[in-house]
Amino acid sequence: MLKQISVFVENKAGRLCAIMETLNGADIDVRSLNIADTTDFGIVRIIVNNTDKALNALRENSFTSKVTEVVGFTIEDHAGALYDVIKAFDQNQLNIEYSYSMMGKKLGEADIIVRTDDNEKAAELLKSKGISIISIGDIV
Repeated sequence: MLKQISVFVENKAGRLCAIMETLNGADIDVRSLNIADTTDFGIVRIIVNNTDKALNALRENSFTSKVTEVVGFTIEDHAGALYDVIKAFDQNQLNIEYSYSMMGKKLGEADIIVRTDDNEKAAELLKSKGISIISIGDIV
């Protein structure tokens, strides 16, 4: 499993820059970034090279943050590959709470992040289908 940091911020100009400035100052490499927003606030979801160090830096700078486990996996980058995964999740009663992509390392491949209602089951299902699970060692 990968550890994702969720940062809760007001939805106003400059807040994302402040988060990134904090991480940059702590020498953190952001490997994935996703922003979900509403009118008043947003959730910035990030995967970084050093979760503990990033979390400490964010909290020291008064950012409300928490860590969540997510499943990262690599599929071939072609039509239907993601559908096959989502169909397998559906057939195995796995609900995807959210998903986003991640910076990949190889041309022709897509790295995907998912949070499901059962991450352990999701990872085992992916492995059983020969799909590579991304670990922290794969992204640092």
